[in-house]
Amino acid sequence: MKNWKILSIMFLMVIFVLAACGGDDSASNNEDNSNNNQTTGEEGSSGESSSAYPMTISPTVSSSENRDGSESYTFEDVTFESKPENIVVFDYGFLDTLDALGVEGIVGVAKDSSLPEHLSKYAGEDYGSIGTLKEPLLEDIAALEPDVIFISGRQAPYYEQLKDITPNVVFVGAVQEDYWNTFLASVDIAAKMFEKEAEAEEYLAKYDEALKEIEELAGNYETSLVTMYNEGNLSGFSTNSRFGYVYDVYGFKPVTEDIESSSHGSNFGFEAILEFDPEVLFVIDRTAAVGGESNIEKDLENAIVKQTVAYQNDRVVYLDGPLWYLSGGGLQSELAKIQEILDELK
Repeated sequence: MKNWKILSIMFLMVIFVLAACGGDDSASNNEDNSNNNQTTGEEGSSGESSSAYPMTISPTVSSSENRDGSESYTFEDVTFESKPENIVVFDYGFLDTLDALGVEGIVGVAKDSSLPEHLSKYAGEDYGSIGTLKEPLLEDIAALEPDVIFISGRQAPYYEQLKDITPNVVFVGAVQEDYWNTFLASVDIAAKMFEKEAEAEEYLAKYDEALKEIEELAGNYETSLVTMYNEGNLSGFSTNSRFGYVYDVYGFKPVTEDIESSSHGSNFGFEAILEFDPEVLFVIDRTAAVGGESNIEKDLENAIVKQTVAYQNDRVVYLDGPLWYLSGGGLQSELAKIQEILDELK
């Protein structure tokens, strides 16, 4: 009997030891699994926070027409598997935004047109030439091996040819029918594609104060008119036009809304300026913008215009041609436009 009791005690002790060892192994395995899950979670979290790709980008508008309406162009969404590294940019406004956000990787710009002064660094040898705003150098663009090509209205006729170089061609232009919202849409594209949302939000905050200030200034005048000077001739712009945001967003009241909407405005003689007689006359120098020899003040300050209220009260505002005609639609340029008017009329 004693032997049986001894054997039973020994058997229980063995079971206890085995159970204890098994418990240690189980705890060790659970700890290993816990560590493995934590590592996987960290990697997944890191992956999600560092990249939003693949990403599908929609153009600022889905279609456009050429100036006389004889041709139309349709722009497609583009899906990117990863963030583009080699960037080709035609639109000066979008180049302006990329520059403001500190985006790197720009390899080609339209250097053969008139680059705005604040973007003059892109005329340097570090950046390839892709032609003019209206005539792309297709072979030179292909040689740059771009991951993306950003275009706007002037390059729309070359959309399909550019897609032969890379399918990643994105229309980012601001259009006259909805200028301000398409400008903001282009900023959103840049911010999301290059993970610069915080920088964009910080920059756009500057607009809150600037727009409030210019709206208050605009309230001081009953009538205004935006015109464009081109080699001695004038064209006028009202609401729903290329420069309609001066009225719709800045708050200036148009002297008339009976002006045909077009990208270059309606022909507008000096007599019409006197007839409408705005309190503020804005004049954009297109001649200077495209590199021509401008005689804007000599041509404009004639006997007819001198009879206007705007001239007599020193409210003929000459606006910077390259800024307003070529490089609008960018974070820096749109803020500079507001500031230019504030500086002139304060």
